[in-house]
Amino acid sequence: MIIKEINSLNTQGVEIYTSLTDAQLRQKIETEYGIFIAESPKVINIAIAAGYKPLSLLCESKHITGDAASIITKCKDIEIFTGNREILKEITGYALTRGVLCAMQRKQPKTIQEICKNANRIAIIDAVSDATNVGAIFRSATALGIDAILITQNSCDALNRRAIRVSMGTVFQIEWTYFNGKISDLKDLGFKTVAMALTNNSISIKNNRLKQEKKLAIIVGSEGYGLSQETINLADYIVKIPMFNGVDSLNVAAASAVAFWELCTTNR
Repeated sequence: MIIKEINSLNTQGVEIYTSLTDAQLRQKIETEYGIFIAESPKVINIAIAAGYKPLSLLCESKHITGDAASIITKCKDIEIFTGNREILKEITGYALTRGVLCAMQRKQPKTIQEICKNANRIAIIDAVSDATNVGAIFRSATALGIDAILITQNSCDALNRRAIRVSMGTVFQIEWTYFNGKISDLKDLGFKTVAMALTNNSISIKNNRLKQEKKLAIIVGSEGYGLSQETINLADYIVKIPMFNGVDSLNVAAASAVAFWELCTTNR
C-alpha cells in the first residue's frame, strides 16, 4: 500500500476529496466513466463486492489497521491519504465519524433492456432533485422488492455522495441505469405504467387490477411539482395513496416506500 501523510490541502491527489463537486467527479477525464465518493467501510465494501474499482482512500491513520483494513486487504495498490482529525475535517468539511472515504471509478452504464430483461417490478425516478430522497428511494426499492430502477438525467445523480450515504449502499445492490426515453419505451418492454399522482382520475393503490399485472413500472416525480402532465396522460394507471386527517400527500421517498410495498409484495 502507498500511504501519503496529508499536511496541506494542496497535497496531490487530495483534490478529489477537497475541491471537486459531484458533477465534476462524474465528468473527470482520467477515468472513462468518471469518479464518485463512497463513505464508511460498510458502504465501500458493498461497492467493491458489486465490482466498483477503488482509486484511493482518505482516512485517519488509526483506521489503516482498523476500520479500513478489510478494504486495504482487497485493494493493496491504491493510494491511502491520511492525517489527523483536524486536517481531515478541514478537507471534507465535517468530522469523519465513520472514518473512511473512498474515491471509486464508475462503471459503464447498462442499457434499459439489460436491467429490465428479467424484471417484473421497476421504479422510475423522474426529476427528483434532492439527494436524500433519491438515496431513500433506492433503499426502499431494494428492501421492498423492486427489481430495477431507471433514473432520469434531471434527477439527482444516484452516485451523489449523500445519495449513496442515505441509501446505505443499496445503490450498489440493485440494478439501475439512466432513463432518457419515453413512457412508450416501457410499454414496448411489456410493462404497464403506474403514475403516482393525485388527480380526479386516480385510482387507489389497493385496486386489485394493479396487483394482477405481471409487469409494472412505478413512476414517482419531483418533490415540488410531481409528475409532468404528459407522463400522467401516457400512463396506463394513475394511482394515489389514500390519505387521512386532511393530509393531501406524502414526501416522495415515503410515498415510494408505500407504493413499493403495496405493489411488490403480492408479486412474490
